[in-house]
Amino acid sequence: MKESKLMAVMTALLTALAVLSGSIAVPILCRPFYYAHIRAMGLFAATGLTEDQIRQAYDQMMDFCLGLRPDFAAGILPWSASGRDHFADVAVLFQLDLWVLALSLLGLAALFVLGRVRKVRPALAAGHGPGFWGAVGLGATFLVIGGLAATDFDRAFVIFHTLFFPGKTNWIFDWQTDPIILLLPQDFFRNCALLILALLVVWCAVLILADLLALRLRKRRQAPPPPAGCSGCPGCGG
Repeated sequence: MKESKLMAVMTALLTALAVLSGSIAVPILCRPFYYAHIRAMGLFAATGLTEDQIRQAYDQMMDFCLGLRPDFAAGILPWSASGRDHFADVAVLFQLDLWVLALSLLGLAALFVLGRVRKVRPALAAGHGPGFWGAVGLGATFLVIGGLAATDFDRAFVIFHTLFFPGKTNWIFDWQTDPIILLLPQDFFRNCALLILALLVVWCAVLILADLLALRLRKRRQAPPPPAGCSGCPGCGG
């Protein structure tokens, strides 16, 4: 079977994108993760709302961000045009992440089928496959980012918004005009970041371990067979 360096590069890149976008998608799509924070963050006392009202506000806001409803809403809570515009910007990022996840998975599937049809596989680099290198690069990058963010999450929070919402300040909410911000304390975003980093590290570890196992199996298959009549005992080196 032929080996392709281009396929290896594309596979590594698509693998990294799939792991990153998939990890980000979990707190976006898993609403029970937010629900579990309602009592823990003391949102009843902070807002005066019931759990059902908090869930309704969060669900409607997320439905808008995911493109499941055309108009912005936050349950019984009022909101400003500025606040709505920020969530419209968030919607672009959320939906972009889901598109990247879908397209990267489709790309990996297409490369797999292409390899089967044309009898070609990704080339190895230093004995490792593209999944290994994609995981090493992504994992190392985000461990550094996570370490830096852990030293000063407040600053990291500001930098994140400055990078992804350039030239805008509508992400700085006034709770009196946009009380939904009371339902989204900074501790929740910190926990989202920790969940994303944990998922990313776990998936990278799985890919690296799988590659190391595959490398070990390849070495066993490539090892020369023992001499005829040898049982493979340690004394003869077989």
